[in-house]
Amino acid sequence: MPFERVTLDLATGVTKQPDFRAKGRFARIPVLELEDGRTLVESAAILLYLAKGTRLLPDDKYLRAEVTSWLTFEQADLLKALALPRFWHMRGIQEQMKQRIADFHEATYPALQLLEDWLAAHQWLVDERYTVADLGVFGYVAMAEEGGYDMQRFPAIRRWLDQIKQQPGYVPLVED
Repeated sequence: MPFERVTLDLATGVTKQPDFRAKGRFARIPVLELEDGRTLVESAAILLYLAKGTRLLPDDKYLRAEVTSWLTFEQADLLKALALPRFWHMRGIQEQMKQRIADFHEATYPALQLLEDWLAAHQWLVDERYTVADLGVFGYVAMAEEGGYDMQRFPAIRRWLDQIKQQPGYVPLVED
């Protein structure tokens, strides 16, 4: 699927600017702008929209609900706790945020363990095949080490991350 990737420097406050807010009502990324100018916000909504009618989103109602449950788990249990420590490390303020990072780590290792336990018994998150659930959970988990998380504790997660990177059409999350 052809697309144009636009990378923003979030530290500059670009998402708070009126032109961005006109596209992204929650003043955060990601935002998908469609050819007709309409926009979609929030990663799960964007993924489900793009996956409809593809092999990445099961037709079976139960399996689609399973996909949604994994996307919800990512949003509720992983996203903020993985993203903020990474951001603070990138900004060089990890010492200043040391206690908050430790709190996030303590609260999030159990969620990572749940993911590890599932992946220790399954190749993929849903239906033993690569789906949009894998794509949705992958992002911040793949960059967790950048937030100080010890991902060596999770061999099944590491295997799963490598599997995703081997998928046809894989595009790295962050461009070098």
